[in-house]
Amino acid sequence: MITVPPEDRGPVDMHVHLVGNGLTGSGCWLRPPFLHRFLADWMLRQLGMTVSWRVAGFDEAYVELLVRWLRESPLTHAVLLAHEEVYDAGGRKLAVGSMLVPNDYVFAVCAQHPELLPAVSIHPARADAMDELERCLERGAVMMKCLPNCQNIDSRLPRYRKFWERMAEAGLPFLAHTGGEHTIPQVDPSLADPRTLVGALEAGVTVIAAHAATRSGLRDPDYLDVLLEMMERWPRLHADISALNLPLRSAGLPRLLRRPEWHHRLVHGSDFPVPVLPAWPRRRGLISAEAERNWAAVSNVIDRDYGLKKDMGFPDSVFTGVWNLLRVGAPPVPSGGKPS
Repeated sequence: MITVPPEDRGPVDMHVHLVGNGLTGSGCWLRPPFLHRFLADWMLRQLGMTVSWRVAGFDEAYVELLVRWLRESPLTHAVLLAHEEVYDAGGRKLAVGSMLVPNDYVFAVCAQHPELLPAVSIHPARADAMDELERCLERGAVMMKCLPNCQNIDSRLPRYRKFWERMAEAGLPFLAHTGGEHTIPQVDPSLADPRTLVGALEAGVTVIAAHAATRSGLRDPDYLDVLLEMMERWPRLHADISALNLPLRSAGLPRLLRRPEWHHRLVHGSDFPVPVLPAWPRRRGLISAEAERNWAAVSNVIDRDYGLKKDMGFPDSVFTGVWNLLRVGAPPVPSGGKPS
């Protein structure tokens, strides 16, 4: 298991994507639909990357930029996310996904850069899901990440119960996308509803609702109020504030800032490489015009996202509280055993 001493636990960006095309052996693939290719190009331009996602060398250039910006920011660590393929409920792989980032690649990158912490992605319908979960626990996974609406995962299905129970037993938190998604294809938009996460919560898993269940597109439902109602019932339910410096999701920022009673259940993430746009918190009245100009001039988007949220008034606990949720520094739990 990965251990991070308490004295080294500073602010964390707990929602950072690893991306690759696999042309140099990473095992990744990247196949965005036609219109999404233009979105991918735009996102990389926003990062200042000069290496196209279509060419060999992209995987290495992406990691180099990420690590450099993390080291130049006030944050001490970032949680690096794998990305699973899509399956139906019976465990049959579906040819509808647009990207793959294998768990092994995440572990390899994190082994080279100790400020990066590995978060795996495992579809619970896979025939080998339990075996893969055990393997990832042994290798030091700190979190598990999935996009239910894009990867077709309804945690309430009875056949997934043992998977969630093992995660709960091992203390592995579940970061689940909530709210609409328009960067990668959705399979079942209804699974963006945080109420579909109740199966994992009932099994005792600590669940983090990514993006605080805000809407991404004009036609997407906004589930933030639903999420806050759920948090009253489920003490293991948390939310991250990643990707909230975007046009529509930014509507959630003032609503969350007005609810300090829930700030201890919020954690910080950037959703890197998603763009960070200071104009939107300014339009929401959360930062000054001077702050907007200052942060817009900062090319490091990891630093920019962190600084904007600090300026808005989110407390320090939002940036460090995830250490209480990640699987770090505790003894491993043997299969079938009980936490000590």
